Amino acid sequence: MPTMGKHTLVLSLFLAASWVNAQTGPLSDRPMGHEKPPDTSITRIQADLGRDAMNTQLKISYGHTSGEWTAAKLAPLPHETIQATTAGSQTATTYSGVPLMALLVEVGVPQKLKGKDFRLYVVAEGRDGNKVVYSLGEVSPDVHDGSVLLVDSVDGKPLGDDGPIELMSSGERRPARWVRGVVSIKVQAAD
Repeated sequence: MPTMGKHTLVLSLFLAASWVNAQTGPLSDRPMGHEKPPDTSITRIQADLGRDAMNTQLKISYGHTSGEWTAAKLAPLPHETIQATTAGSQTATTYSGVPLMALLVEVGVPQKLKGKDFRLYVVAEGRDGNKVVYSLGEVSPDVHDGSVLLVDSVDGKPLGDDGPIELMSSGERRPARWVRGVVSIKVQAAD
């Protein structure tokens, strides 16, 4: 039997879950006590994928220097929190994560920005291929009041499908630049 790549497995799981949802409808629309038992083979695969996701590498690079982190490697580092209210809910959610600048300094980005450092920008990419850009001035707490965090928990629990690590920023009107399942961060210079 041929081996399946991680992306093929994720797509297969997504299609299987979509088919199951189409056959049964959303759980919230069913009367209590009438839930169908879960398909144990899909549940088992999702559980295995969750373990793999916890070991997903986040690669951060600047010039010829790079470093790799996992959610487990981020967990013991100093964390900050931000609160956000989602569009569908009026309740505040608390996210906790490591400041992005702390990890950028680890790969050689200057902690105190000056002069030509303001030409630098960050390109963050999620496992779904979504990419966003932040100027380094937006990421540096020395320059900007907002926080840009590599979040690994929400309301004290590990991230679900958005994780294991999500790039989030405070002070934005909507989460358009948040990157779910972030796997790559590259620091580059503008011409």
